[in-house]
Amino acid sequence: MEFGWINLFGVAVVIFLMIPNIVYATKNKDEKNRCTNKYMNITEQIGRYGCIVLMWFPFLVWEFKFNNIFEMLLYIVGNCLLLAIYWSVFAQYLKEKSVNRALVLAILPTCIFLLSGLLLRHWLLVCFAFIFAVGHIYVTKKNI
Repeated sequence: MEFGWINLFGVAVVIFLMIPNIVYATKNKDEKNRCTNKYMNITEQIGRYGCIVLMWFPFLVWEFKFNNIFEMLLYIVGNCLLLAIYWSVFAQYLKEKSVNRALVLAILPTCIFLLSGLLLRHWLLVCFAFIFAVGHIYVTKKNI
């Protein structure tokens, strides 16, 4: 399976990741970011937006495809499973906030970005996933 210049499945994954965040932001309009480390806040945002863009577009990838059907199935099933877990933990988090749930919600998107980057051999996405992981987990811990 090859992709064109845009990965529609990657677009869908990002949209499904964003929906809970939009719901949370809408329900918690007055919540402030308590992380005062501006470098980590910037790191998180660079990683986040880099991953979002690279999930859609194959920048610096010569062949945006899977080597075999197993990789394609792992990509699809793995991302769907991780998204289902993300949504489930998010629903639990809305009912009762906890440190563990917040950290799981910080780690799961990174897992999605890493899985996608590794299976697509999209090394720039893998790099941005690590950047996002460092920033997002740090900022999440400061906001708990």
